Amino acid sequence: MTQELPLWADALASVLLVVGAAFALVGAIGLARLSDFFKRLHGPSKATTLGVGCVLLASALVAALTGKPSLHEGLITVFLFLTAPVSAHLLVQLALKLTPGLRPARPDEQRTRADPPPG
Repeated sequence: MTQELPLWADALASVLLVVGAAFALVGAIGLARLSDFFKRLHGPSKATTLGVGCVLLASALVAALTGKPSLHEGLITVFLFLTAPVSAHLLVQLALKLTPGLRPARPDEQRTRADPPPG
């Protein structure tokens, strides 16, 4: 037996799923298209984290309104928001340690395509 959700809950869950999918897509595109290792970390660690967070929030909303609340969504969210930044930080530290000449560009050092090459 299925329990129907109110219209506002269906709409909110749908919006959260679409926003979550959009964040995940932007994160995946950023991972594939960005040029630098440090820039590529932003895709999976930032945008994808927000995308999965929105999907989990939609799942928690539907579960709570159908009368079957669960701690799974909350636990997954906590672990995701704790582990994603820590793993990204560890990857950056390892990249800096293994490649001595590699360093992230500072904002004042970044050039645009319109700038002439140095030298």
